[in-house]
Amino acid sequence: MQGDGRDDGGAPAVRVHVLGPTAAWSADGTRVDLRGPRHRELLARLVAARGRSVSVATLVDDLWDGAPPPRAVGTVRTFVADLRAALEPGRAPRSPARVLVTEGTGYALHLPDDAVDAWRAEAAVRDVTHAPAEQVVRTLGPLVADWPDDAYPDQAHRPWAAAERVRLGAVRAGAVERLVGALTDTGRADEAVALAAPHTGAHPWREEGWRLLALSLYRAGRQAEALEALRRARAALRGELGLDPSPALAALETDLLRHDPRVAAPDDAFRRVAQDSVRALGPGSQARLETTVSMLGRLAVFAPAPSAPHEDLLAVARAAEAHGDASVTARVLGAYDVPSVWPRSDDPERSRLLADVALRTLEAIPGSAPAAARARLHALVGVETRGQHGALGRGHAEAAVRTARELQDPALLCSALGALALHVCDRPGLAAERNRIGAEIVDVARRHDLPSAEVQGLLLRLQASGALGRPDDGDALADELEAVSARHERPRAPVLVAGYRAMRATQAGAPDAAERLARAAHAIEDAGMPGVADGLLPLALLGLDLVRDDARPLPEDGWGPYAPWVRPLVLARSGDRDGAVTALGALVAPPPGLLLEALWCVVAQAALETGHQPSLDRARKALGPARDEVAGAGSGLLTYGPVAAWLDRLGD
Repeated sequence: MQGDGRDDGGAPAVRVHVLGPTAAWSADGTRVDLRGPRHRELLARLVAARGRSVSVATLVDDLWDGAPPPRAVGTVRTFVADLRAALEPGRAPRSPARVLVTEGTGYALHLPDDAVDAWRAEAAVRDVTHAPAEQVVRTLGPLVADWPDDAYPDQAHRPWAAAERVRLGAVRAGAVERLVGALTDTGRADEAVALAAPHTGAHPWREEGWRLLALSLYRAGRQAEALEALRRARAALRGELGLDPSPALAALETDLLRHDPRVAAPDDAFRRVAQDSVRALGPGSQARLETTVSMLGRLAVFAPAPSAPHEDLLAVARAAEAHGDASVTARVLGAYDVPSVWPRSDDPERSRLLADVALRTLEAIPGSAPAAARARLHALVGVETRGQHGALGRGHAEAAVRTARELQDPALLCSALGALALHVCDRPGLAAERNRIGAEIVDVARRHDLPSAEVQGLLLRLQASGALGRPDDGDALADELEAVSARHERPRAPVLVAGYRAMRATQAGAPDAAERLARAAHAIEDAGMPGVADGLLPLALLGLDLVRDDARPLPEDGWGPYAPWVRPLVLARSGDRDGAVTALGALVAPPPGLLLEALWCVVAQAALETGHQPSLDRARKALGPARDEVAGAGSGLLTYGPVAAWLDRLGD
């Protein structure tokens, strides 16, 4: 259905709706006057052809149900001329039409898929055929909400529309079921029930709808209602069609009654097995230890919102230590290889305890231990000490990289480089180095088929593109990440990509930038990334205000781990200049991380508003090495604008 019906800026020249009464809007949002009902029907008929040419003879038959009036052909051509004038009001006389075009003995509608609501909906459904559940929810959620049950309702009496109405109804029903399944699989069982219940009422003979309703009810903790839904499905199928339920429905009923793990939420089922293994750990259970930690790693990578992996991993690590054999502990800890791109732990205290276990194990393992095992412990220390001041973590990560290069071990090298990248943000101005690390990880991962590492490397490069002020590179990386994440079923990477797109909306001056930032921050929180989400949204909104030069008062709470560096500005904006100056004087340097430059900008703003010269000098000196970067954009989630502009304000 693709066509050339775009304006000079690349946007569709006109948008057409047939999911609901037939209507059209121009590129600027003005509703197009389609004249009379026959004109609307002609447009709808061409939409139903999905870009193919419809002969004049067919149009005459369809518009008048096989009983056309005299001069019907001329009337159709008049309708076409009227529609062309309405759809392309700026077209020069005698210039060829670009939207409603003549093809052979008939006419065709040349518009891109995104210009027609029905085509756009079908394309979206096709695009998520093999997508992970989180992407399905993001794509189909808003689509289904705005997709009415009835296509071409104003043409319901026309024979030509009957098959298309049925076909689009089936597409919508399939989309609803796909969305219900994705909601159920991502822990949103209540939302799934709310969608599935009316769906089964409208389509009582679609067994998949009943299956999903029962499953979502069960995962919402409503087992009795789930079994009742299956009973109603059986009654509807037998009473109306004389059919018995399929084996799939019968098997589901058995599984619900038995509380079979297959019908539990994927995260819950997987984590329950892991926790059962942890509880069963004891003497002689080395194999179970290694299997359990491997399962925890898979949960952290594949689950949309894994629950407390650090808590379970710490329990396994302590059980391994209890064996008294440091080599066993090293193998167990080395089996947990989960890439990360955010230099702050989701659970800092348990990260500290894990790092302590790894450090004790490094001291205890014999000199004859495999170099790779030692390197994995170094990498683990590097990962679990991220976001801390000092050289400890970076030193261990660099040691892991050296060993991996000596061993020519690609998987180990990607893990070690990933650990190192978490520390290449311990001072401002290091985005180019992070970009180089990300590029090497991507190269190694692709040559050796390491999907998780590939996603990690692409995310590192996406973040670096923001800091380096390369939006075209970043946009291309975002598209690539979505494709790679879908192919390898990595559900949390697209959440970070959505955060990047919200940041880009801020940079582009989008009027709804604040709403986009809020949606992105909430999605990150829902995806189980508290180390990223905590304090992110207010910090992002503050960046938006500063970019827009909006000096509004700031909330006192909600800043999470960034509160100490925002507090002076909060006090200054509340009128407490003395308190702000005192807070500035007592302030320590912000912690390492992708928001380091942004936090220095917040300090600089407080110093500018209070005239606190020592803090102005500190901020200017700290930000100097990042002059060519964009503050905060290295996070891929928020921006405080070019560092050079801040330095100019600070008098550098």
